[in-house]
Amino acid sequence: MKLAVLVSGNGTNLQSIIDSVDDGYLPKVQISYVVSSNPEAYALKRAEKKNINTIVIQKKDITSILKPIFEEVDLIVLAGFLWILPDELLNIRPIINVHPSLLPLFGGKGMYGTKVSSAILNSGMKVSGPTVHLVTNDIDGGPIILQKCLEVMDDDTPESLLERTHPLEHQILVEAIKLMSEKEYKIERKRVIFS
Repeated sequence: MKLAVLVSGNGTNLQSIIDSVDDGYLPKVQISYVVSSNPEAYALKRAEKKNINTIVIQKKDITSILKPIFEEVDLIVLAGFLWILPDELLNIRPIINVHPSLLPLFGGKGMYGTKVSSAILNSGMKVSGPTVHLVTNDIDGGPIILQKCLEVMDDDTPESLLERTHPLEHQILVEAIKLMSEKEYKIERKRVIFS
């Protein structure tokens, strides 16, 4: 299975995918492209170290550059990619995204990073955790593939909660890629069911 991984920042989710390919946990997966909305993203350096094709895009070129890439690969992974994809890119191949809350809570336009963890803390929730979901034109509203819970601590700050969520993001993103690469799936209600 060929992946295109879309990034905007440090690339820790990308690194977890790279490590899982290297250690044999994702034996059927090859990262074909890493595409960044940010020319300074450290994720690009992570990809270059592994000789993965890297591309930096501008918003005005998003469709023209991504369409042929999406047609070439089998799965697109949004790993901290902050732009909303145009509708014409959504149905070419399956696209998955990782989000730092238990969707459908605390998702939607403008909800990323500490904006999400601040909203979680302000809500009084006692648990939180990341979600991997299929991408649709309903922002953060696509069918859910995997979720993982962690306890919200009384002394959590937006930064500490987000920091504690990251390792779980890495874990379930890799697990979702493994499922997508090895199993058939169907969508029932808002859930992705694997067989």
